[in-house]
Amino acid sequence: MEILFFAAIVAYFAATMLQSVGAMMDRNKLTRAARAIFIAGFALHTAFTAWRGFAAGRLPLANQFEFASGFSWSAAIMGIVLYARLKQNWVMTVSMPVAFLVLSYAAFQPMEIKELMPALRSTWFALHIGSATFSYASFAIAGGLGARYLAMLKKGHADSETAMKQTDYMTYRLICLGFLLLTVVILSGAIWAEQAWSRWWSWDPKETWALITWILYAIYLHQRMRMKWQGKRMAWFAVIAVVCVLFTFAGVNKLLPGLHSYAV
Repeated sequence: MEILFFAAIVAYFAATMLQSVGAMMDRNKLTRAARAIFIAGFALHTAFTAWRGFAAGRLPLANQFEFASGFSWSAAIMGIVLYARLKQNWVMTVSMPVAFLVLSYAAFQPMEIKELMPALRSTWFALHIGSATFSYASFAIAGGLGARYLAMLKKGHADSETAMKQTDYMTYRLICLGFLLLTVVILSGAIWAEQAWSRWWSWDPKETWALITWILYAIYLHQRMRMKWQGKRMAWFAVIAVVCVLFTFAGVNKLLPGLHSYAV
């Protein structure tokens, strides 16, 4: 099982390097090779996830290692699907590093399979945690697109105006998706908490930071739709907001233990 996991990391790393060099040098052969390696890595990652789920007898999303692996897998499949629809190299240039870095983080977490604690044995398990992996992946890729927009803006190339508009719009669409999924995470978590702990909300650090993240992206969407903000301000917003997402994902577990400490 571990061979599949580490082979996936190596494939993601190789794909990320080839994609970065190919994009910078405008070499289609390199980017095609990067996509092929990335898809192979995704297949390995999928096989590892399925194998671990079979071995554990449950959905493999019960601890920090498994959630990080799911986060990475979600980013990978989103990148592959977006590229299949848009046929734009920049989609892979952003999603590949996200998948690689998050899976690398997972490699430093305890990998042993543990039995689910009673609070996690619920029909809400898959919806709540599965939605969170795709929500975080959407926000992370959106943050990468925001960084790409700022990089193109700094170069000041007139012929990149169309690409910048595409990047800005795709950032917005991904944040809409992530926001919707995070709403599902919070609502399903509240229902689950009432069943498990007899209270809808306890101001647990994980709950609190999930709410802070939700409010932050709600502000983004408000400014985008009501105030018509676009471009540079929204790109910076997307980049900075990812810091909050990453703290909710990893920082809370390490620094602010609470009811969700089982996710470490």
